Amino acid sequence: MNFRDRVSLTLDGGVAHVQLNRADKMNALDDAMFDAIVEAGQHLFELREARCVVLSGAGRSFCAGLDLTSMGRTDRHSETSLTDRTHGNANRPQQAAVVWRKLPMPVIAAVHGVCFGGGLQIAGGADVRIVAPDARLAVMEVKWGLIPDMGHYLLWRGNVRDDVLREQTYTHREFSGEQAVGWGFATHLDANPLARALALAQEIAGKSPHAVRAAKALATRVPDLEPDQILLEESREQHRLMYSKNQREAVLAGMEKRAGVFVDP
Repeated sequence: MNFRDRVSLTLDGGVAHVQLNRADKMNALDDAMFDAIVEAGQHLFELREARCVVLSGAGRSFCAGLDLTSMGRTDRHSETSLTDRTHGNANRPQQAAVVWRKLPMPVIAAVHGVCFGGGLQIAGGADVRIVAPDARLAVMEVKWGLIPDMGHYLLWRGNVRDDVLREQTYTHREFSGEQAVGWGFATHLDANPLARALALAQEIAGKSPHAVRAAKALATRVPDLEPDQILLEESREQHRLMYSKNQREAVLAGMEKRAGVFVDP
């Protein structure tokens, strides 16, 4: 499945692979790319068979960030303002990054080559990020007299230490995949991030999808909750899962030392 000839989506064994597909421009973000990313993300909400998502970029890079040639064609006095909430709690560029965090199933980003600016924020929306050692990453926006505004301050919260995030934002210095892991911008380092991401996605897709989705829902909600609320939310999610068909199958599969056969949500 293709979205505006900019993003492709394939589904295999419960793993949805979403690939940014503007390789000639290192998957830089213009209007059509923003629309395609948002549409692909929205489609995944309805794709019940998708148990895990892998997000990658075609060609030499994950995403080079904003296509600067598109900035000159943007009218700051257009009918839609960045402050308009066009996609729930977000505007369109923000939705291109935060939709991955909003999805009910886990998302794994496979990052290689260049991952700058908005590309880094899109990767930040994933649950897990696997980066190549020689990947080049940067919080690039200040270089162009802007700030990162695609969920940057939301998505990196709890992953990247505050002072590190501030320094990288203020300076827009490039950093490597190895530094990204050390600073919390990435989870794992791998010379073949896409293969590693697909293998991890297949492992997750073999688990009870109801349990995995409940775990993601809790992980997403709890940073904004008080301790008493967190404990109550854990209990509510557990109550929904206990004695369900997939929960009983997980127990049987574990006792019989076999792969579980689960129903999709």
